[in-house]
Amino acid sequence: MESRNDIATQLCVACLGAGVITTVAVAQGQSPLTALGITLFSGIAAVMVGQVL
Repeated sequence: MESRNDIATQLCVACLGAGVITTVAVAQGQSPLTALGITLFSGIAAVMVGQVL
């Protein structure tokens, strides 16, 4: 159960970090849907890399 909480925490932190950058991109005219996709992809990728390392 603790492992599941760790993954959820890692995902939240990774998405928050990516969300800051994509918020700037949306402010400059990028599609919000594209920004959301980028945020989710980078969050999941960060968790995967974190689990491997």
